[in-house]
Amino acid sequence: MLRFLTAGESHGQALVITVDGMPAGLDLDIDALNAQLRRRQGGYGRGRRMAIESDRAEILSGVRKGRTTGAPIAMLIRNRDWVNWQQTMHVEREMPDGATGTRRADVTRPRPGHADLAGVVKYGHDDVRDVLERASARETASRVAAGSLARQLLGRFGVRIASHVSVIGDVMLPADRVVSFDEAAAIPDDAPLRCADESLQQQMIKYIDAARDAGDTVGGAFEVIATGVPTGLGSYVQWDRKLDGRLGQALLCIHAIKAVGIGIGPEVAIRPGSRVHDEILPPRREAGPPVRPTNRAGGLEGGVTNGEDVRVTGFMKPISTLMNPLRSTDLTTMTEAPAAIERSDVCAVPAAAVVGEAMVAFVLADAFLEKFGGDSVDEIERHYAATAEQVRRRFAARGTPA
Repeated sequence: MLRFLTAGESHGQALVITVDGMPAGLDLDIDALNAQLRRRQGGYGRGRRMAIESDRAEILSGVRKGRTTGAPIAMLIRNRDWVNWQQTMHVEREMPDGATGTRRADVTRPRPGHADLAGVVKYGHDDVRDVLERASARETASRVAAGSLARQLLGRFGVRIASHVSVIGDVMLPADRVVSFDEAAAIPDDAPLRCADESLQQQMIKYIDAARDAGDTVGGAFEVIATGVPTGLGSYVQWDRKLDGRLGQALLCIHAIKAVGIGIGPEVAIRPGSRVHDEILPPRREAGPPVRPTNRAGGLEGGVTNGEDVRVTGFMKPISTLMNPLRSTDLTTMTEAPAAIERSDVCAVPAAAVVGEAMVAFVLADAFLEKFGGDSVDEIERHYAATAEQVRRRFAARGTPA
């Protein structure tokens, strides 16, 4: 099993990540890992925090001479803003001598839409900061780091992952506009919103600007596309092994993601079956598999990958910190008061797309190891090659295309 755990607060000393189950012998590209962390920090509509942080992962264990050893991999991402928060976020019971920054007052006015109120009730806190520091989307930097390792494992076997932003507010790509993997992969990392349609991207920017001027926030949607995914990952035999369910959970656990679609997503509820299901046609090459003229299923049928691109869409709600705050209640006086304001973004959909890529990569890598597993990359390669040959022989025995 491939798994990871994270620790750390938004304004604490650092984020900590432990990845367990990574096979031995994988050559790691640390620069590529840090490039993914930089991608998460980009996108139009981000707040001032992104100008402060410059995330880099330090690998502490599980890697030697650039290769994984099979042991748990521990990583650290330092928070550069810690210097401004030592008087508020110190671990010691009493503020240590020399602590820097400013002592901030307790947060007592929970934000609608955030974990603030539910968290203080659940854990019995008086200061909402004890909740919001961990519930912050700052934690997603950890997921991108873990997902980058999974991404590099998948890349060894020809699986590639990209994403694009399809919706910002009420500005969206047409329902029949299918963005190919190559289109998504070709979008520059410095594109403001990583939308495949430049003219639409400019409309999205104007929408974000209007929200900023009003002290409001906006959400949207992004699609993650994985190509080169082999057939047979996941299973239909038990509910918790269905890969679409695992992908759905992986995206829904990202901060502010409230819905997930696979393939054409919610469209399946309003289209007739003839415009939902992907026809199966004879192979176009010798010993090849049957082909699909469409991929409305998003590469998954019955919880199992079918050889087509895996396509997963995440739907993100607007961020809950508004500069023109909604009404709330001060928990010390139980009287009406405006919700607290924390430094935040107007729109973080492009960043969420990068986090989505990381989570999809991690789930696919876990399913990949489940199917082709081994303790080392060399062992996995033998299992993968043997399975590919078995599939080739299966279709070769059925004759050649007319």
